[in-house]
Amino acid sequence: MDILEKITALAKRRGFIYPGSEIYGGLAGTWDYGPLGVELKRNIKNEYWRSIVQKRNDVVGVDAAIMMHPKIWSASGHLESFSDPLVECKKCHHRFRADHILPNAGKNLKPKTYNLKPNQCSDCGGELTEPKQFNLMVEAYLGIIEGEKQKIYLRGEITQGVHVNFKNIIDSTRVKIPFGIAQIGKAFRNEITPNTLTFRSREFEQMELQFYIKPEKKEAEHWVEYWKKERLNWYLNLGLNAKNLHFREHKDDERAHYAKAAYDIEYKFGGEWKEMEGIHHRGDWDLSRHQEYSGKDLSYFNEETREKYLPFVIETSGGVDRAALFFLADAYFEEELSEKDKRIVLKLHPRLAPYKVAVFPLLPNKPALVKKARDVYSLLTTHYSLLPIVWDDRGNIGKRYRAQDEIGTPYCVTIDFNSLENDDVTVRERDTMKQERVKIKELGDYLEEKIK
Repeated sequence: MDILEKITALAKRRGFIYPGSEIYGGLAGTWDYGPLGVELKRNIKNEYWRSIVQKRNDVVGVDAAIMMHPKIWSASGHLESFSDPLVECKKCHHRFRADHILPNAGKNLKPKTYNLKPNQCSDCGGELTEPKQFNLMVEAYLGIIEGEKQKIYLRGEITQGVHVNFKNIIDSTRVKIPFGIAQIGKAFRNEITPNTLTFRSREFEQMELQFYIKPEKKEAEHWVEYWKKERLNWYLNLGLNAKNLHFREHKDDERAHYAKAAYDIEYKFGGEWKEMEGIHHRGDWDLSRHQEYSGKDLSYFNEETREKYLPFVIETSGGVDRAALFFLADAYFEEELSEKDKRIVLKLHPRLAPYKVAVFPLLPNKPALVKKARDVYSLLTTHYSLLPIVWDDRGNIGKRYRAQDEIGTPYCVTIDFNSLENDDVTVRERDTMKQERVKIKELGDYLEEKIK
C-alpha cells in the first residue's frame, strides 16, 4: 500500500477527509472535511495568517467576494486563456489532460508533435481525439427571471479579488509601498481530471499574498528571493522534512506570458514532486489590465518622492488543501514496537494537530476518577493555546493511546487513583511515548510551554 492509499484510508477512518456527496455516489473532485480535518485546515490557515499578516506591519488582509463582475475575468485573461488541453478516448470515452499523458506537450496541442504513441488511450488502448482547449472557469447565473439571468463565474483564483481592491486599500489605510495584501478563500476550477485526493480538486482553498513593490528590476529580484525564503521556512518551521521540499523554476514554455519569474515549492509525495506553492513575479500585468478594462486610475502615488507608477506584484500562492495533504503525508509513520505490536502515529507539529491534548479517566466506570478528570478537562479549557481538547473514555488505556497517536494528538493526560491522593496526573508524549507526573495546578502552564 503506497502513501496515498494509506493517507486516504486514514483520512476517512479517523474523520479527516470524506469523499464529497458519498451517500449519493459521490461528486468527482469534491471533498468534505470531517471533525479532525476541519481543525487541521483551520490550524494551517491560522498559522499562515499569523505569520503573513498579524506578525508583520507591511501586510494587510482582505476577504473578497467569490462572485465578481464578469469583466474582471476578461481583464485577467481567464476567459481567453485559462484552459487545459483535453483529449478523449473514442472507445472508453475517458478524458485526459493532453499535457499530462503525452510527453513533450508543452503548449503545442497538435498530436503529430508528440512522441510515444500520441493517439493511444492509457486505459484501454483506444484512439484519442485531437486535443481541444477546455476552459476551467465554472459558470453561474444571477437573477430571478429565467432567460434574463446574468452569466457570471465562480472565481478560478482568489488573486483578482485583491487587485480590484488595490485602490480601496490604498485610500482607506496608511500602507505604503512596499506592502502586501493577503487573502484566504475558496476557488473553483472545472478540472478535467481531479485526482490524488485533495491535490487536484474542483473546489479548493487558497492562501495568497500579493506584494506590491516599486517597478524596478533589482527591487523585484530582491523580493522574489525574500519571499522564496520566507515561504519555504514557514513549511519547515511547521515540521515538513527538508528532504521532501525543493524549488523548481518554471521553464520558458510553461511560464505565464506576463510572468517575469516563476518558482514552485514542490513536495515529494509518493516518489513524485508535486507543486505546493508558487512564488511569481507578475510585473504590472494585473493592475494595468484592470486599469484598462475598468477605466479607473490604479496607479500609486508616492507622496515623499512625488513619483506615480503602477507597482510590480510579487505573488505567493499556496493551496490550503494541498498543504493539509502534504502535512498528513509527512507526519505519517508506522512503528514496529514489537513482533506483535505496531502503531500508526501522525507526528504533526503541535500547532497543527487537530487536538492538542486528550484527557482520560483511567477507568470510565469509577465516578471519582471521572469527576476528577472532568475537573482537569475544564481547567485546561481555560488555556486558549491548548484548545481544542478531546475527552476520551472508550476502551482500555492502551487503545486510547493508540487512537490519539493515529490522529496526531501530542499529549495525553491520564487521571488515575494516585491523582485522587496526590493531585497530579500522568502526561504522555506522543512521539517518544515517555510519561511524566505533573501537578494539576501546574498542568496548564506545563502543556502550554510544550505546545509553544
